[in-house]
Amino acid sequence: MNRHTIAVAALAVAAGLAASLPAGAQEANTHPEPAGFEAAAKTSWSKVKPDEWKTRLDTDETQQLCNLYRNNPPPDIARKIMEMNRATVVYPADGQVIGDWKKGQALANNGRGGQFSDEPNTVNGGNCYACHQLDPKEVSFGTLGPSLTGYGKARDFSPEAAKEAYAKIYNAQAAFACTNMPRFGATRFLSEQQMKDAVALLFSRDSPVNK
Repeated sequence: MNRHTIAVAALAVAAGLAASLPAGAQEANTHPEPAGFEAAAKTSWSKVKPDEWKTRLDTDETQQLCNLYRNNPPPDIARKIMEMNRATVVYPADGQVIGDWKKGQALANNGRGGQFSDEPNTVNGGNCYACHQLDPKEVSFGTLGPSLTGYGKARDFSPEAAKEAYAKIYNAQAAFACTNMPRFGATRFLSEQQMKDAVALLFSRDSPVNK
């Protein structure tokens, strides 16, 4: 039996199993209710993870709205989400949003931090390449987010644009309602200096992003 035949057989089995389910079960499997999913997730974590990890399943108003509208909120709700999150953005007290691009590059390549297997002293990374292209020479990058190649150059290295980029990194929901981008500053996952370094990667003339 070749691989094609095996694949077809597997699909047939899967289809048969799905067809054997009651109509209601099929519907629930296709469109699970958020409350039911959250309850199941909490139950599955209750015995295998420390209690402090349970708070990761708690959702704020922003996430609740995005869940309710399946990340596609109507215009009025989208405006509400962005307004709520703009209010959370805190800019650096020194007024500087650009740090060290080399540290920003290391941050973009670091996917550690926030994982169950990480040691308590693990430095959190931005893992930017998981979703974006930055350095045009990099061959491994994600496409969930837009390419950021030439980001600063395309904006004439504008200080205002750099400040906007800092705000997006701090809390992307302030600019794009129900975006998949993490709220790095609002959740305190990245430090102020780390976010400055990320902006530097985007806006420094010497950064590979702008070459």
